[in-house]
Amino acid sequence: MVARPRSPHGALIPQFYAGRNIFITGATGFMGKVLIERLLSTCPDIGTLHLLMRQKKGVSPEKRLLQLKQSQAFDVLRQKNPTQLDKLNIIPGDVAQPNLGIIPEYLTKLHEVSIVFHSAATLKFDEALPKAVEQNVLSVIRLMDICDHLPNIEALIHVSTAYSNPEQLTVEERVYTPTTPLPRLLALIEAVPSPLLQDITPQYIHPKPNTYTYTKAMAEEAIRSRTSRQYPVAIFRPTIVVSSLRHPFPGWVENLNGPSGVAAAAGKGLLHVFRRDPTKRADLLPVDIAIDTLLAVAWETVVDKPTHVMVYNCSTGENPTKWVEFEEALRKYLPKHPLDAALWYPSGTGVENKYVHKTLEFTLQTIPLHLAEYMLKILGVKMGISLITAEQKMRAMNDVLAFFALREWHFRTDNVKKLRQRLTPQDREIYNLDPQSIEWDKHYKDFVKGTRKYLLKESDENIPVATRHINRLYYVHNGVMLFSIILFLRLLLQNKFIKDFVYGTLRLLLSLLNDGYSSIMSFD
Repeated sequence: MVARPRSPHGALIPQFYAGRNIFITGATGFMGKVLIERLLSTCPDIGTLHLLMRQKKGVSPEKRLLQLKQSQAFDVLRQKNPTQLDKLNIIPGDVAQPNLGIIPEYLTKLHEVSIVFHSAATLKFDEALPKAVEQNVLSVIRLMDICDHLPNIEALIHVSTAYSNPEQLTVEERVYTPTTPLPRLLALIEAVPSPLLQDITPQYIHPKPNTYTYTKAMAEEAIRSRTSRQYPVAIFRPTIVVSSLRHPFPGWVENLNGPSGVAAAAGKGLLHVFRRDPTKRADLLPVDIAIDTLLAVAWETVVDKPTHVMVYNCSTGENPTKWVEFEEALRKYLPKHPLDAALWYPSGTGVENKYVHKTLEFTLQTIPLHLAEYMLKILGVKMGISLITAEQKMRAMNDVLAFFALREWHFRTDNVKKLRQRLTPQDREIYNLDPQSIEWDKHYKDFVKGTRKYLLKESDENIPVATRHINRLYYVHNGVMLFSIILFLRLLLQNKFIKDFVYGTLRLLLSLLNDGYSSIMSFD
């Protein structure tokens, strides 16, 4: 058995979590795994971590826990202190069920819990309103109902999003009053038939752009309006969460949402164009900075016991990067760290104009991928994925990401800044809350490498083969580009007006050059 290391002297946060039992929803998600890893690796004396898990696709919660323990996120922990993973305990349940689907036997186990992290949510931006409300709003209400009866609870920390109020260009650290009262929303969902509700949803949730941001804002209101609770609550709002800066590994990522989906699709040669404003800031937040801040938020909430709901905006605004830099980094590092079996050379580009984007998307993605799918079927070649389905998902992803890549927000982060200053030097050595520590070029490189290794599970042993393949595609790509340019010019010159214009311009230029040469000779 490996001996547990003691909490570092002078580090307040590991000492704070020592002996405390935690309840976590959303534990199997991207942020949830890093939350577990950071708690177990930095707080050696922590108590039990109770994880809410449901049966998914026929896999039982018990088997899902075993799968979770085998995640790459815990590779270092398994090497250094594997017994920490024994502290994980499942609570069978479902956030979409009354009482979170937890039976009395397991509710009793939660009586020892002192801190609750709620990060479970549906991340689909186009989710039907009833389902989004069920998972993002009612889950919070049901969780607070449970927390009200936990005898040892000290804090509830709700993970929201910095984009819960996207209509505000400057987002303060407070809960904004919704345009629709929560009881009216719940009554609407009960009374209106689903087809009609789907039709009126865009107008009903306006000025919110989608059901995700709308229901995350309503969840915050549900927390703020709760008057029966006897425990402090904090709302944590991260911006766009991307691959890790350092922990558990540089570049660790495990979801295809947003920028990581763009990197994977572009690296495979499927995505060739996406919408962005090159002048706008890309508020990409490394997941380990987000989670380290989350852990510190819980510590401060318990220590201070605020009587009102505290809100923490977590942003990289002090150390900005732009979407054009993200685009340039992909163009730079995807060919250097190629993905396996790419269909085309990574040659994606960003555009701002809606109509140019749609034209290029249709020309460079929709038509080629549909034709390729039909040709492969005719030839009897079986692909692991449907190219048509991939094209449809990329279009949906582009539409979602475009909302953020065409706009810019200023997030007030006063509470996070004060929290960062409050940490001891020993805590700062363990927990990184500082966006100034991000070296963007290095992070983008790790991001691309992590997409290959951790997201797509591609072995480093295949890199030489992938490199040779991408080098061949480079010549094919440039050959096709040259052929296309020549064909385009040839088609242009078949038009008599254009042909006469081009030839007339060339004659004029030659005449001007000849006159200039004659003038010089006369001067001599």
